[in-house]
Amino acid sequence: MKKRILSGMRPTGRLHLGHLAGALKNWVEMQEEYDCFFMVADYHALMSEYADPSAMKDNIIDNVADFLACGIDPEKSVIFVQSHVPEHLELNMILSTITPLSWLERCPTYKEQLREVEGRDLATYGFLGYPVLQAADILIYKANAVPVGDDQLPHLELTREIARRFHFLYKKEIFPEPEAIMTKTPRLLGVDNRKMSKSYGNSVNLSDTPGEVKKKIKSMITDPQRIKRQDPGHPDICNVYSYYKFFFPELAADISEKCKAAEIGCVEDKEKLADCIVELLKPIQERRDGFLKDRKELEAILEKGARKAQAFARGTLDEIKKAVGI
Repeated sequence: MKKRILSGMRPTGRLHLGHLAGALKNWVEMQEEYDCFFMVADYHALMSEYADPSAMKDNIIDNVADFLACGIDPEKSVIFVQSHVPEHLELNMILSTITPLSWLERCPTYKEQLREVEGRDLATYGFLGYPVLQAADILIYKANAVPVGDDQLPHLELTREIARRFHFLYKKEIFPEPEAIMTKTPRLLGVDNRKMSKSYGNSVNLSDTPGEVKKKIKSMITDPQRIKRQDPGHPDICNVYSYYKFFFPELAADISEKCKAAEIGCVEDKEKLADCIVELLKPIQERRDGFLKDRKELEAILEKGARKAQAFARGTLDEIKKAVGI
């Protein structure tokens, strides 16, 4: 039997190149090898967007169109919306009663978000406890593995700790301890050299027009040690070059040599990269537009996915309630 994985994205805005590099390309490959559950994590999005969730429904449809356009197949994978499967919240409630507060307060991503995200009050009960809901998302499907980047490893370890604590308290082994499947790609940085994030407004989106792509790439921070056009460059510390290495490896060696020899300047380099990204996104956007023309079909895919997900989740929750005594 195939091993099972669970992964998801929050519908807080348009998906971007970081999602393509760090998740979607891997998801497409994984659905051939694993039993995949891919979730639109709207409850997780609500934790930061609670003051104005008006765009959530449209974001869900928009994100799912990107899933499909990038190659996620609803015949091979279960695609669903988190809030359509209420068992997630039921398990979250049970797990929240056994999770020590100190485990949540030490979470590095929680501290980073409080520090970095502007314009939103994240000092809430829900946001502090989001790793418990994340654990519920994973454990309700008895996931054997979760695809993660380095920054998500503490969350996955917390999920494993919660599972161990449940087994210890109730003397019943229900959950496998999920292993990490490390993404093959180093974290792709945004145009400002910070982590690419919808929250930071530094992303190149999968749906951006050619003009928007070129404007954003033009603003990218390049080699900080290269002051003048005739200075030799240092591509290994240049964010622009990192995009070449991942998306256009066939061009990377030539770009590196020309940069080091000062045969190409940063402005020209970024113009070339922008043209390449426009061409990369063109087929994705064409498929995306096709899916968005039939919103009812997208909603039908999500309804079917929710039925499949809930059928599995309900069985797990029955086991959990029996172990807990409720």
